[in-house]
Amino acid sequence: MTDHTAEPAPAEPAGRIVLLTASHRVAPGLLSWPAWQTLHAADLVLCADPDHPQLPYLREAGVEVVRDAPDAHALVEACAGGRTVVVIPGGEGDQRLTDGLARLAGSGRVSMPDLELLPGSYDLPGARLLDLVQVMDRVRRECPWTSRQTHEGLVKYAIEEAYELVEAIEDGDRAALREELGDVLLQVFFHARIAEEAGSVPAGEQEGEEEGEEEGEEEGEEGDEAFSIDDVAGDLVDKLIRRHPHVFGDAKAESPEDVNAHWQATKAVEKQRESVTDGIPLAQPGLALAAKLAGRARTGGIGVELPRGEGVGYELLALAARAEAAGTDPETALRAAARAYRDAIRAAEGVA
Repeated sequence: MTDHTAEPAPAEPAGRIVLLTASHRVAPGLLSWPAWQTLHAADLVLCADPDHPQLPYLREAGVEVVRDAPDAHALVEACAGGRTVVVIPGGEGDQRLTDGLARLAGSGRVSMPDLELLPGSYDLPGARLLDLVQVMDRVRRECPWTSRQTHEGLVKYAIEEAYELVEAIEDGDRAALREELGDVLLQVFFHARIAEEAGSVPAGEQEGEEEGEEEGEEEGEEGDEAFSIDDVAGDLVDKLIRRHPHVFGDAKAESPEDVNAHWQATKAVEKQRESVTDGIPLAQPGLALAAKLAGRARTGGIGVELPRGEGVGYELLALAARAEAAGTDPETALRAAARAYRDAIRAAEGVA
């Protein structure tokens, strides 16, 4: 007896859907090698956004891109016969597409192609700072308050944010530390953004400048040149490299003292100061100022006796110098004692 039961036809290859993502913080066209290989080997490349920044570079590389936004069903059908379809996300419809694919896969009624997420480029550490540059630029141009701020007007905020950062550190509050670091970083970006406008009319002051235009031009000629956040960051990178020859050069440093010696030596060459007191900001808190002066005199070998006089100021100066010589920051020590005093007061008041 002959068995006439037909053998089932071989299953058709389901194909592959590749969602190719790229970071907007990386220059368009700088895709990974696996991304370029997949693009060139794909049977179909789709991108619904006609203004997607990658499109000109894909065309230049010979990759044909179809500007289409198929739904999930159509995309699955496009993979029939084992075809590979690459989708370059670029709009609000992308979420609807992925949601639709998830529903199809969950229904069990459709033979789904393989679904792959392929990052074409990655954010490097620090990439979010590029977002901060863009946001700060827009806020400076469009916010009525931000657009009118000056370096001088922001000084109080820089001081306030610095002290709030110190408080977060001393409290051991990690969440507050993260927030306050952001607030201090904002001050850096804010001042750098303002500095870009040197020699030009600041944002928010485009109108009503006719009467003072001549005077403003004279001030601009005498003022400093414009600089940007990239100049600030670049100078800092150069400084860190110069002052760490034991990391980026051939110098040796076996201890923190050796590191400090390298730092002070390179700093002395850079600054060419006439006095060891040059560069010490007099506006800092009194105890910190006293300790800094004492430290500069001690490390510089300047044998100057502490001035003697009546009053608590001279007593505090002597205490600050003693603390610095003993390796103690008097400002930090006094704050710690003051916090303990505050806690004792609250305990006496019955405040938790």
